[in-house]
Amino acid sequence: MPPKFGTSGLRGLVTELTADLVADHVRAFIAACPVGTGLFVARDLRPSSPDIADMVIAAARGEGLDVTDCGDVPTPALALASMGAGAAAVMVTGSHIPADRNGLKFYVPGGEIGKADEAAILANLGRKSAGLSGTVSKNTTSGADYVARNVAAYAGTLQGKTIGVYSHSAVGRDLLLDIVAGLGATVVELGRSATFIPVDTEAVDPAIRTQLKVWAREHGLDAIVSTDGDGDRPLLTDEHGEVIVGDILGQITGAALKADTAVTPVSSNTGAEALFGRVVRTRIGSPFVIAGMQEAGGRVVGYEANGGFLLGFAADAPAGPLAPLMTRDAVLPFVAPLAAATNGLAALVASQPPRFTAADRLQDVPTEKSQALVAAFDADPAKRAAFLAQFDGIEAGVDRTDGLRMTLEDGRIVHLRPSGNAPECRFYAEASSMAAAQDTLALGLTGLAAALK
Repeated sequence: MPPKFGTSGLRGLVTELTADLVADHVRAFIAACPVGTGLFVARDLRPSSPDIADMVIAAARGEGLDVTDCGDVPTPALALASMGAGAAAVMVTGSHIPADRNGLKFYVPGGEIGKADEAAILANLGRKSAGLSGTVSKNTTSGADYVARNVAAYAGTLQGKTIGVYSHSAVGRDLLLDIVAGLGATVVELGRSATFIPVDTEAVDPAIRTQLKVWAREHGLDAIVSTDGDGDRPLLTDEHGEVIVGDILGQITGAALKADTAVTPVSSNTGAEALFGRVVRTRIGSPFVIAGMQEAGGRVVGYEANGGFLLGFAADAPAGPLAPLMTRDAVLPFVAPLAAATNGLAALVASQPPRFTAADRLQDVPTEKSQALVAAFDADPAKRAAFLAQFDGIEAGVDRTDGLRMTLEDGRIVHLRPSGNAPECRFYAEASSMAAAQDTLALGLTGLAAALK
């Protein structure tokens, strides 16, 4: 599949992310969007990221922009630095997808680009270089500033806890160690890797799940924390090594911060409606969540099923104020639940509304094939009925906000959605028990694989 520009920026195979293609998108971004005081650039730890970052910097300088190179830092740290300087930003990352792919995430001075920005960028492709020469400088404090933001707001809240940090190949792994230690916990580093590991926090690999449970037991941990490759999606386990799904982390974090309104995609757990005064449902993707937050205003938070959390108001954290950060963050949605878990994370999760979600995806499925299947199901109720019958489901209603989300007569929810940034078909299941959600997911993936043949 050729490189694609959309909700998460530009994504594609490394071999197809040529200097000309990268430069074309950078020039289009600069022409179409406000850039403020210049451009900040950072990168994840994929082998291809340094070279692609150099392409971004060269293209921006050619448009006369002053560029600030932040080095290897997580996406929210880059956004915090660039927004603080009134500058635009580009993060070189493929997020959770394999190392043979990579991409660019674009930020205007106010935060992530929106859907209107995407359209404007696409309309400006094909421009020639201005042939100018902007400056380039280094920023060496963006990582430390990100650590300080979190430690100042939650100082001392992890005192007496032993926390494992699954470092793998996450770009913010050293910062994560500093944050957890800075909050008072005893830190046990786990699984640091010299090669890139594509950790998908929305569909954690079974082998990783097993290893997390082993680590929790062997080290007597209160929790294990981690992130995806570029540090904007959290991974958190309870004291037993059980992964806590991202939308539950969002619920807990939003409630702990006393938010009035939650904006979250249609794929997120429906327990949110029992916790917040208002819940706004959107399509999947942070630009849609951000647009919903901007429209809602007030004490608003946003979160996704992958765990990325957006803070839209000045909140009061346990140790001090916490300024808004309108980009996906991976640290707040594990720090806030850990601070709130006075009797352990397992008990805190058990106290949530009794709705449980499970999600996974079929990989290496061309987007066009997934879209065709979902369209066929959408157009033919009989085909949907036959698919649902594989796990004893009878359709009661359909939501077409993003993909095909079917509510069943027994209260379960089944959601099919082609991925917008990778050759994957996503399957989400929700039920009144985790066992029912996981059984529905397992049977549904088998049926989906058969239907895609």
